[in-house]
Amino acid sequence: MSGHSKWATIKHKKGAADAKRGKIFSKIAKEMTIVAKQGGGDPGNNPTLRTLIAKAKSVNMPNDNIDRAIKKGTGELASDVLEEITYEGYAQGGVGLVVKVLTDNKNRAAAEVRNVFKKNGSDFAGLGAVSRGFERKGTIMIPVADGLTEDQVMEVALGAGADDMVAEEGGFTITCQPNAFAEVSAAIEAAGIKIDQENSQVGLVASTLVPVTDVAVAKAVNKFVAALEEHDDVQDVYTNMDIDEAVAAQLDE
Repeated sequence: MSGHSKWATIKHKKGAADAKRGKIFSKIAKEMTIVAKQGGGDPGNNPTLRTLIAKAKSVNMPNDNIDRAIKKGTGELASDVLEEITYEGYAQGGVGLVVKVLTDNKNRAAAEVRNVFKKNGSDFAGLGAVSRGFERKGTIMIPVADGLTEDQVMEVALGAGADDMVAEEGGFTITCQPNAFAEVSAAIEAAGIKIDQENSQVGLVASTLVPVTDVAVAKAVNKFVAALEEHDDVQDVYTNMDIDEAVAAQLDE
């Protein structure tokens, strides 16, 4: 989800995520299988897989789960054939949604994801209607730490090829081109700066945001997104919602 502050959004979602570790493991494993199939099972030669392994370890995913997911991708273990599908639509307030799915049954996934849309008063939009307002980018999240300055983070990130950095109350958000994600991440870690691996990724970033200043609308959109994320085949849900800071402060009330 996108919001006025990425760090406020992360804080809001963390409690719910902590209660769904098993589902998180499953989603990471599926992605690992796809990435290992496309680029090989050696993380030394597959930077995307290396990033996913770091993400898996950050959420305490067992090594056996990681190894099994990679072996399914390389063909050492049997695996269902997974298809990547994108669905698009709108939530309350005209907020756009892009839903990324990995499934072994696209007909079932389409019916079930559409049902979530209908339960939230929406339906699928045409391909490209929403996604054309997003760009594929790498996003690296760095939490605030003692002695860590904005200048220090910016020097390392931009020196490694990042496009931009934003300082917020909870930390720093670095954006880069997808093919620079692994290199920028490695440079940041080499400088002794800790990355929030769980919330760093290559994904979609809204190029135009939809402001939401009504608490009821923000809660409805979050409820919609949470229902989508509950589905086993849904990997990621991206929105162009720009939550006002005053609204964000009321979301947990």
